[in-house]
Amino acid sequence: MIVSLIAAAEVSWWIVLGLALCARYLLRWRRTSTVLLLGLPVVDLVLYALTVVNLRGGAEASWMHALAASYAGFSVGYGPSLVAWADRHFQHRFAGGPEPQPSPKYGPERTAYEWQIAKRTVVSAVITLGLISLLVPLSAGSAHFGTFAQWYWKLGLAAVVNVIVAGCYSIWPKQPPAADRP
Repeated sequence: MIVSLIAAAEVSWWIVLGLALCARYLLRWRRTSTVLLLGLPVVDLVLYALTVVNLRGGAEASWMHALAASYAGFSVGYGPSLVAWADRHFQHRFAGGPEPQPSPKYGPERTAYEWQIAKRTVVSAVITLGLISLLVPLSAGSAHFGTFAQWYWKLGLAAVVNVIVAGCYSIWPKQPPAADRP
């Protein structure tokens, strides 16, 4: 059942985002669009609540329950930037907006970009790990920390790797090819 809930939440998130962008740019309903955008984290919180209900109902805790919890963490860490990305592309395609700029490739701009990614990853990991840890007391005894141990390591590793990559860009900023330099 949890797999179906995750799939439904994923599809719902993108549908709500698409409806919000259509309301904003095609129908010019800014308030409706704002309300729909505020519904994006609600989709993830509903998935989390249903995950807790599933565990309290006697389901055996698994990595899928942790994955369901990670949606809320991802939504907090990466949600705003993902919405901004979709907004730029939708506005360009359907509302005559400027062409979206690619992420920077070189120099201090690239370094700042890498630190933004690292910050988003750390925020996502911390929130996800907090929510996964909360599954244990909220599950009425059907989940244990050991069940989710692999998530602690994987999310911690992802955060550390992102910080190391950003640090490397700070120490050794990527330079444009010699042909592109002034």
